[in-house]
Amino acid sequence: MSYSNALKNPAFKTITKASKNLGVDAYVIGGFVRDYILKRGDAKDIDIVVVGNGIELAKEVSKLLPGKPNVSVFKNYGTAMLKSHTTELEFVGARKESYTPESRNPEVASGTLEDDQNRRDFTINALALSLSEATYGELLDPFDGIQDLQRKIIRTPLDPDITYSDDPLRMMRAIRFATQLNFTIEERSLQSITKNADRIKIISKERIVDELHKILISPLPSIGFALLHKTKLLSFILPELLALQGIDEKEGQRHKDNFWHTLEVVDNIAKNTDDVWLRWAALLHDIGKAPTKRFDKKVGWTFHAHEFVGSKMVFKLFKRLKMPLNDKMKYVQKMVLMSSRPIVLASDVTDSAVRRLVFDAGDFVEDLMTLCEADITTKNPKKFKKYHENFKQVRDKILEVEERDHVRNFQPPVSGEEIMKTFNLTPCREIGIIKDAIKEAILEGEIPNEYEAAKKYMIVKAASIGLKVEE
Repeated sequence: MSYSNALKNPAFKTITKASKNLGVDAYVIGGFVRDYILKRGDAKDIDIVVVGNGIELAKEVSKLLPGKPNVSVFKNYGTAMLKSHTTELEFVGARKESYTPESRNPEVASGTLEDDQNRRDFTINALALSLSEATYGELLDPFDGIQDLQRKIIRTPLDPDITYSDDPLRMMRAIRFATQLNFTIEERSLQSITKNADRIKIISKERIVDELHKILISPLPSIGFALLHKTKLLSFILPELLALQGIDEKEGQRHKDNFWHTLEVVDNIAKNTDDVWLRWAALLHDIGKAPTKRFDKKVGWTFHAHEFVGSKMVFKLFKRLKMPLNDKMKYVQKMVLMSSRPIVLASDVTDSAVRRLVFDAGDFVEDLMTLCEADITTKNPKKFKKYHENFKQVRDKILEVEERDHVRNFQPPVSGEEIMKTFNLTPCREIGIIKDAIKEAILEGEIPNEYEAAKKYMIVKAASIGLKVEE
């Protein structure tokens, strides 16, 4: 069957001409073919496999393209890349691979197209279209990948035990594709992932996190995390999350299963944001509940200070997974730390409490409200409606207070320098005391967030601690 309609990008004709010049056969393979058949839109990254030297073909293609784009060569991998308009083309020679148990980096040798398709992770990624003149657009599908696309199945070309043991990252990729495409992992393959789960330990943390990010930004991330749980991979990657699973009962009192609740929260937030870090916050917002869970005979199950404990756990988790210990991590920490604040506010929406919320959350107050609304997973329609109405009141009050008091990221109207000058002070703790007092007075609504009011309050507060205005 011909798929020449898939090859409308003018770069393909150029590759055909270049491969003819060199006397080699070239094919477009993998994600481009899969996504075209699934009608997922035009791919920006296209993989070209050549039965020959991929680097030489890339250079020949560059010569024939307008502007002769630069060719980036990666000799260690035998690959080359160039950009044609908005499309990135990656060239590699067809190869066969052999692995050792302690590494996912294979020994590589030149091979045939069949060898190259055999080494692919899944049947749906082994699909190839010919770029040769005589067979242009012809589909080469040795493993019934088309049928698996139709059946929405993730399946390995060869024995899954070999595929996953050779390169354990493929276990994560299987789950990621199942999540992105809403496909089912074939049963033998699923069992093999479970069997080989501990092999994930040889994969770098960076590669694992890359797959986690792709799962998290999928339309329904819970699909992926449920599969990570089912296959035992989660215990090696995010044990803090797994620790939330289960329901304990004492004296007839139970608590909800916080693991499955968390997956619901992540799905909820995915409807309202594509921000991967806010989705991370949703995933981790309750991780402090496992270490803080206690039973109190008077009130039942408690999770006191779980937000504070959880925010500390975020740092340890990011560090272990070699994720960035920068503003992104601090953002997730802040969201976890403040995740219950709007919930407490919803029952008593006072101006001072809202001012403090806006002051503490700063530019992230909208994200915090989005997280808290996603946290509503009750199946009781009346409660669901009531909680959302309460949060609407909080949102309305935030707008009202912010418009009137301007406390988001505010700096005290009176600076430390002015305090020093007014009272002839050198740097000392009294300056901090006065600044904090002004801030608290504004947040409590005792004075407006205005210079003159703050200056008068400064003089009164200074007098109370024995300071006088210098004449």
